[in-house]
Amino acid sequence: MSALRREYHIVDVFTDTPFAGNPLAIVIQAEGLSTERMQAVAREFNLSETVFVFEPRDPVNSARIRIFTPKGELPFAGHPTVGAAALVAKSRAADVLGREEVLVALEEGVGTVLCTARGPKGQPLRASFELPRLPEFVRALENRDAIAAALSLDPGDIGFERHAPAVWTAGAAFAFVPVATREAIARARPRADLFDAAWGGDVPGGDVLGAWLYTEECERAGSDVHARMFAPARGIAEDPATGSAAAAFAGVAVACERPDDGAHTIVIEQGFEMGRPSIMLLGVDVVGGRLVSASVGGAVAFVAKGEIEA
Repeated sequence: MSALRREYHIVDVFTDTPFAGNPLAIVIQAEGLSTERMQAVAREFNLSETVFVFEPRDPVNSARIRIFTPKGELPFAGHPTVGAAALVAKSRAADVLGREEVLVALEEGVGTVLCTARGPKGQPLRASFELPRLPEFVRALENRDAIAAALSLDPGDIGFERHAPAVWTAGAAFAFVPVATREAIARARPRADLFDAAWGGDVPGGDVLGAWLYTEECERAGSDVHARMFAPARGIAEDPATGSAAAAFAGVAVACERPDDGAHTIVIEQGFEMGRPSIMLLGVDVVGGRLVSASVGGAVAFVAKGEIEA
């Protein structure tokens, strides 16, 4: 099959400011692209993720998307879902966005993900998604010496209050590493020779995608959590904002913080060490002390548009 000129967009997710947040490439009109070709395009963009948009299998849904890192495909990821939902809503219902929320249903590897988008005049376009599955605890990570060594930290830097290292998943598995101080999290440097072994192997349904470090000491007023994410095996030295990790963190937050019943919003900052500040809004709904639903969202800035031969 000969290459076709296909439209693509570059958006920055979890920010209302271009050249901040987490950049994302979105290729629309992706029909006919093979998996190998999509992987080649993702390597060419060389962003943490590239999204390819297709017509939905079920016509009741808005679109089907496939998500690729430079090294492989993901069944689900947060900032690609938010960015794709924002672009689909803007391209198909721009006149409605200023007045009311637009519902966008995206078919992904993890299932159909329900999203909303809204962009009142003079305000940034924002999108969010409901977690397609609730977070699941996979296992505790007991070897703090190995974890600290993999991150170039001291064992005393790991953990605070009721927070201890563990693997959780909400469609994508991450090692969650609580770090005692903002100073310590800034010192973290992943060691390729020790990194993967520190998380103790695979999890049901796939690998541990990376390590999401977090602390309660924040840089920006109004934030609740400061985070960094490393996934060197996926070709991601560091990620400016990781929505799929924020999704799984809903389970961590409820298990460790034990919030009262009701709706809560957790403001997560990430990407500051990279010069790409990002703000993620994690909504959790607690009933009887248990997490019953959660959402992840934020602003989306539209940066560029072009065509690619693919």
